[in-house]
Amino acid sequence: MTAVTTTTGFGAPAFAGRYRTLPREATPRGRRVSPTTYRRRRWATALVVLGALVVAGQAGAALGSSSPLAASERSPAASTRTVVVKPGDTLWTIAERLAPGEDPRPIVDKMSAARHGALLQPGETIRWPR
Repeated sequence: MTAVTTTTGFGAPAFAGRYRTLPREATPRGRRVSPTTYRRRRWATALVVLGALVVAGQAGAALGSSSPLAASERSPAASTRTVVVKPGDTLWTIAERLAPGEDPRPIVDKMSAARHGALLQPGETIRWPR
C-alpha cells in the first residue's frame, strides 16, 4: 500500500506544517482543535477581557475618584448665581445683572426657554449657572 498525498505545486504536501498530529489517546477526550478555532477562542477571550476593563473604567468614573490628584469639585452654591426678581424687572435686566459687560441675548433666550413662558414674580429667586 502506498500513501497518496497532494502537493501545492511546489513539491510539498498540501497539509505540511498546518496541523500537528498526535495520537488520539494523547489529546484530551480524543478531540483536536484546529488553529482557526484556537485563534477565534483567543480573540473572544481578549474581547471579553477588554469589555470588562471598559465597564470597570466606566463604573470607576461614575463613582468618582478618590485620588489626591483628582480635581476638586466645586459646591453647587459656588457655581451658580442667585438673583432676586424686583418689581419692574424683565428677563433682559436680569440677564444684564447675571453677565455684566456681555451680550445678554443668549442668556435671555436660555432663561425664556427654561421658564417656558412663565411670567416673572417680584421676590422670585432665579438661580443661574456661571
